[in-house]
Amino acid sequence: MEQLYIFMLIALFFLAVTDLVVGVSNDAVNFLNSAVGSNAATLRTILVIASIGVAVGAIFSSGLMEVARKGIFDPGQFFFDEIMIIFIAVMITDILLLDLFNSLALPTSTTVSIVFELLGAAVAVSTIKIIQANGSFADIGNYINGAKATEIILGILLSVGIAFTVGAVVQWFSRLLFSFQFEKRMKWVGGLFGGLAISAITFFILIKGIKGISVIPDSFLTVVNENQWLILLGSFIIFGLMSQIIVSMTPFSLFKIIILIGTFALALAFAGNDLVNFIGVPIAAYQSYELWHASYEATGVLPSEFAMDSLAGKVETPAYLLVVAGIVMVVTLWLSKKARSVMYTEINLARSGEGSEKFEPNFLSRIIVRASVNLNGALKMIVPSKMQEVIADNFSKPVEKRAKSSEEPAFDMVRAAVNLMVASILISIATNMKLPLSTTYVSFMVAMGTSLADKAWGRESAVYRVAGVFNVIGGWFVTAIVAFTAAAIFATMIYFGKVYALVALLLLAAVLIIRSFVVYRKAEKEKKAIAKIDRSSLITINELISESSDNISKVIGGVNNIYTGTIDNLGLQDLKKLKKYKKKLSVLEEDVDELKGDIFYFIKSLDESSVAASKFYILILDYLQDMVQSIGYISKNSYSHVNNNHRNLKFNQIRDLKRIDKRLQELFDRIKADFEQKSFENIQDIIDEHNTLLDEVSALIEKQVARIRSTETSPKNTKLYFSLLLETKDLIRGTVNLLSLFSEFHTNYSRISK
Repeated sequence: MEQLYIFMLIALFFLAVTDLVVGVSNDAVNFLNSAVGSNAATLRTILVIASIGVAVGAIFSSGLMEVARKGIFDPGQFFFDEIMIIFIAVMITDILLLDLFNSLALPTSTTVSIVFELLGAAVAVSTIKIIQANGSFADIGNYINGAKATEIILGILLSVGIAFTVGAVVQWFSRLLFSFQFEKRMKWVGGLFGGLAISAITFFILIKGIKGISVIPDSFLTVVNENQWLILLGSFIIFGLMSQIIVSMTPFSLFKIIILIGTFALALAFAGNDLVNFIGVPIAAYQSYELWHASYEATGVLPSEFAMDSLAGKVETPAYLLVVAGIVMVVTLWLSKKARSVMYTEINLARSGEGSEKFEPNFLSRIIVRASVNLNGALKMIVPSKMQEVIADNFSKPVEKRAKSSEEPAFDMVRAAVNLMVASILISIATNMKLPLSTTYVSFMVAMGTSLADKAWGRESAVYRVAGVFNVIGGWFVTAIVAFTAAAIFATMIYFGKVYALVALLLLAAVLIIRSFVVYRKAEKEKKAIAKIDRSSLITINELISESSDNISKVIGGVNNIYTGTIDNLGLQDLKKLKKYKKKLSVLEEDVDELKGDIFYFIKSLDESSVAASKFYILILDYLQDMVQSIGYISKNSYSHVNNNHRNLKFNQIRDLKRIDKRLQELFDRIKADFEQKSFENIQDIIDEHNTLLDEVSALIEKQVARIRSTETSPKNTKLYFSLLLETKDLIRGTVNLLSLFSEFHTNYSRISK
């Protein structure tokens, strides 16, 4: 009996370590994005500062551990064996859920997940107990701490609106104060802003945060509590004077100092507030085991008879566990690539200027942007023109002569400082009120609010950015629903399946985590393999030719694969495989569409004002799109024909198509190999062979016309066969046009460069 719970504790230990890893990968975005997005320091320096903050914050978090023990349910209503079922179901769910979001490179709320997992598992076990006791479901209120759970959930929901609003308001006034030429105004407003920012961060993080450290004497805490406003005023004066000295007499950037202090503060607040989400449940399970085991040795009480009333009292969290957790978090911060992926998703949504958008617009984003445009027009009619001019001057950005380099910051230091200052203060207030506020909600919504106030979302990008915000927030609501449901199901399975269900779920979690890791590594390798030139930096004609040849090689390879797979499986009437190649077509279409979407940035970055080079690149992409459209018709029509259960093509028709496919495959393989090796001497020979193949396809069309007059009886087959031949002709013509254009441009450039 005792061995089972030791096994569960060991499993919870490993689950806790894994949860720390996936949790930090998700939440690192909260305190890294502002410093990284503004290029305030090197990534190494930022990680060092954040690591110190995380390590210190881990020590501060002991007071919040009670949320896992008694914040959501009344432990006195459960026996020890039931409590352990709840805890282990919660941890399995948490790991799988967070890893899923990390793999999608989307930030989600660890607080929401842990709260709803505890709620779901507790409700499931409570319901089972009520049913077994022939009770009423109304008794669920005796088991669940409804008031506290509601308070936490409402606090999380309210934080979305509060964080967004406060972030937008503070950023608007900050920009009005500094403008985008903030270096020029630092000498007379730097001291004021620095004093306010640093004193606020210091007060809420470094002073109020020490309440969580047990070694701090109560007398000191009493002095701090009784003199809060005096301390705050003194800090403002001291840090204000120091800030003014920095901007007036030293070469150091005050904003960089504020951003690094803010990064430390937010990392500290993250660890202090969110560590409970990762290790609170395993620690509560360990403490539960200690309470039961002591009683078991004294009285022999069984796990199914030992009520957990004592868990509701004050139970001190061992300091060494917090230290170990802090070490794991710091190591993960440095090594996790998924953390970087999630971080850049948020930076991308908050960046200034245009670029490639990650999210597609949706119905809600279009309505909100349209309404905002109309509201802006109405406000312009009300606000005096003089005031509009003053505001416009402060919000006008410096004119950029060229596209931004990849080394340029996503936003400036004013916005980064506001992000960190506002987010750290809001999170620290909640932490000191013992509310496990979602750091993800707060930091993300503050960043979105400051982006909006800073006019980072222009008419060209607003609909995509708003859609991105809805995607992330929608993911949070999905987190709540899935967390509750999955935890309830897992708890029910373990309750009835005992050790067999537990082992099965642990194996499932291990398999899914390993699979997720393998899939992620594979995806990262594929990204590196198809890495393109940075279109935001200067591009030479040689790079243009190289980029174009890479694009041609990739698209030709994709078209070749889809054409062969479609023709082969059309003859076999294999609907499943035809659907597979139809999905590959979608990926190819997205790739070409992305290339066309980047035309503006590519041409703008050419180091020569060559109309011919720009025209060449546009036409290359146009021919590639024509080829993809042709293979798209072939793939979709073939899939539709088989999906509608029409008759198969005749043997002679399939044979003729396979012969064309074989010839086309050989030519496409030669093109792909030549363009991969940047060897363009044989292009004319390939063009001649394509023209010969074009004549063969024309002959097959004439042959089918003769069949119709003599033996053909199926209109559907005729329609499909003609469409395949005609689109094949278009595909070959597009290839010939593409090769001819490339050969001509390459020959002319080679002649000029000599």
